[in-house]
Amino acid sequence: MDDRTVRMALQRHWDASDASDFKVEHEIYREDAVLYYPQSGERIRGRNNIQESRFVQPNKKRFTVRRIIGGGDLWVTEYMLTYDGVPSYVVSIMEFHEGLVANETQYFADRFDPAPSRAHLVERVSG
Repeated sequence: MDDRTVRMALQRHWDASDASDFKVEHEIYREDAVLYYPQSGERIRGRNNIQESRFVQPNKKRFTVRRIIGGGDLWVTEYMLTYDGVPSYVVSIMEFHEGLVANETQYFADRFDPAPSRAHLVERVSG
């Protein structure tokens, strides 16, 4: 699969995630895919289990992709995930094998207030 095709598949995945289209959202994963959340120590094996884990979440979710970068079999998506109106910044690292995601690791980070000590060095940007 060429990079353009992968990028289009990723955009389709994130658009489906935002629309809560669980069927389309999970078409990008291999049957034996593994999803890892390092911050909670959870590992979910298998596309069906990944899909079910997301389906049973009671939260209203919104996805806003900031950028997708990568090439070949390694792709990174930076996005904002909003659960019930509360934003988190997320980095998703996807490893592809034979055109589908074999491994995904997601890192979550909450907003924090800027440090006054570096105020003179930075420019403020919104979410």
